[in-house]
Amino acid sequence: MLAALLLASSVALAHDDAHTKAVFDVSKAEQKEFGIAGDPARVHRTIKLVMRDDMRFTPNRIKVKEGETVKLVIKNKGKILHEIVLGTTAQLQEHAAMMRKFPTMAHEAPYMAHVKPGAIEEIVWTFNRPGEFDFACLIAGHFEAGMTGKIQVGEKNRRNYFN
Repeated sequence: MLAALLLASSVALAHDDAHTKAVFDVSKAEQKEFGIAGDPARVHRTIKLVMRDDMRFTPNRIKVKEGETVKLVIKNKGKILHEIVLGTTAQLQEHAAMMRKFPTMAHEAPYMAHVKPGAIEEIVWTFNRPGEFDFACLIAGHFEAGMTGKIQVGEKNRRNYFN
């Protein structure tokens, strides 16, 4: 009987462990032109974004500093599914074309989130490259309707050792 109780408790513990969030592993993060998945324990700032069925993000422009790890908290205030995908203009255009051809295509990456109506999702991202990047909803028709935004990543302050 004791053996059965121990087995049952270990199964229960294993089941509970399956529902905990994975620990961030920087070695598995893939560097992209627009940054890299960020460590949730090292977030510098939280930015809230709202998506609606008028095919707009609010705000549609955000500014971050190079090296800043940001938690994007995205709320869908609409009645239909939306998504947010970070990337360059060319990458998002290519991905949007693929979504038009395969609208039920399943995909998941740390730089994207599907947000059901009324739900909230998060992306933690480190913007470690300066430049102007984009975010968009790539569900067929949404991107084409203007559901896009811009991310301006300002360069770190560089010391000038010659002055």
